[in-house]
Amino acid sequence: MTAVADILKSKASSAVHSIAPTDSVLDALKRMADKGIGALLVMENGTIVGIVTERDYARKIALLGRTSAATLVRDVMTSDVLFVRPSQTSEECMALMTENRLRHLPVVDEDSRVIGLISIGDLVKDIISEQKFIIEQLEHYITGQRA
Repeated sequence: MTAVADILKSKASSAVHSIAPTDSVLDALKRMADKGIGALLVMENGTIVGIVTERDYARKIALLGRTSAATLVRDVMTSDVLFVRPSQTSEECMALMTENRLRHLPVVDEDSRVIGLISIGDLVKDIISEQKFIIEQLEHYITGQRA
């Protein structure tokens, strides 16, 4: 099982992108599009106060007939943000995401500082890599080859 800290190290970019609750949803969408990401942490004075995702836009703006330029992030963000610690495993993250129907989890250290954000895609990539390694090891074992 891989620790969250190791998953963060393997990511191409460890940057955590955020937005203020008083910014418009349009600003959030532009930032997500510019960065090629699906979620932004909503931060106020260095503290997580929410998370806003593409799903929030689809369900709370588009479907309700609101405009993204006139709606503030605080009006559509998810305020109850679940997070994980760097020492937690990919399996624990996957269970948390599945149980709560989440696609993104902030990673917070013991000092309550945000040190990363992992997505379901990051976890799937890690699990596939781990399974591929196990398969290769089993193939070597079966064929009698040394790795």
